[in-house]
Amino acid sequence: MTKSHSDVLAELSLGKITDYVDQYDATLLQAVPRSLGREAIGLGQQLPFVGQDIWHGYELSWLNSKGKPQVALATFVVPYDSPNLIESKSFKLYLNSFNQSRFADVGQVYQTMQRDLSACAGGNVKVSLHNVSEIMTFQPTWIPGICLDELDIEVDQYQYQASLLQLDPARGQVDEKLHSHLLKSNCLITSQPDWASVFIHYRGTALSHEALLKYLISFRSHNEFHEQCVERIYNDIWQLAKPDFLAVYARYTRRGGLDINPLRSSEPYSPPNIRLSRQ
Repeated sequence: MTKSHSDVLAELSLGKITDYVDQYDATLLQAVPRSLGREAIGLGQQLPFVGQDIWHGYELSWLNSKGKPQVALATFVVPYDSPNLIESKSFKLYLNSFNQSRFADVGQVYQTMQRDLSACAGGNVKVSLHNVSEIMTFQPTWIPGICLDELDIEVDQYQYQASLLQLDPARGQVDEKLHSHLLKSNCLITSQPDWASVFIHYRGTALSHEALLKYLISFRSHNEFHEQCVERIYNDIWQLAKPDFLAVYARYTRRGGLDINPLRSSEPYSPPNIRLSRQ
């Protein structure tokens, strides 16, 4: 990590004691240039993927014009090609700042959030607000395809190691959907654990299932932001297998009322509607 990168991260509120402001304040939002993580992965200007970061907010409240509290759930979609990702703690602090602020109606809340989040990301952030009685959007489902977690493997590597990935050419060309619930990484700044289930869909030369699971487990002591971990997984598979199609989608568990779910794919792709019980 270069000094300029360290300087950017040192300015973040993440890992520091902060006041919880309950009056609307857009300046609480903090941006992290995506280039920081992408340079570390070896990605250049021509990215090998498209995608988005799908956030869900569970602790959203504000006051209506009469001072009566309102509550909602939210979905925020940040495009992969926005210059910045939104730092998660600052996002939580920003949403908390709505708690004691009055808004004329839900439309004003929506417009305010879309404006502020888009300005922070440097790209058009889509905002959806949901009634807390809405069921389908947040209904638990399952991940399609083969679960790798029952494979009887010997594991001794818990530091990220790309070389663990291997092909299984004996199985030829495949169109596979795979998943694992064993992905764990750590926050780049605080080293707090980040837990996720990851879904991988690809078409091309078969991957070794055992090797893929060992590779995913090797993130267990790795420190990196959610979005960067998913881009690293995508890039490693892309470089090794050179598939005709690849999608990597991670569903992280929530922290502080927010979850982050990055999707990266080789072409525009609608991921399966995944929502797990631990989310």
